[in-house]
Amino acid sequence: MLRMVLVTAPATVAEPLARKLLKERLVACANLIRGLRSLFWWNGKLDKARETLLVFKAPARNIPRLMARIRVLHPYDVPEILVLNVSAANPPYAKWVLKEARPEKNKTMKKK
Repeated sequence: MLRMVLVTAPATVAEPLARKLLKERLVACANLIRGLRSLFWWNGKLDKARETLLVFKAPARNIPRLMARIRVLHPYDVPEILVLNVSAANPPYAKWVLKEARPEKNKTMKKK
């Protein structure tokens, strides 16, 4: 029922992105782990970047909308979005996540 969503982003983008997704109630919580150094293949070359890792907690029901919003708001052509199943959680915490991450169904969300 709960999911953890991992997203890497430039440090300047991470907090505004997290705040937007929180305000839209797509996630109940966002942790920002700064100072990440990423090494990766991009366009056939080994590349590197300084990034922030965002760890979102959200109900499974929000994942399609959450992924769509991240793709719209994120500056990368191919943002990292990894959705992990949560096999167990502290019941009061799980209840809190489900309660807090309830986006309005008819609310129109702005592009950026």
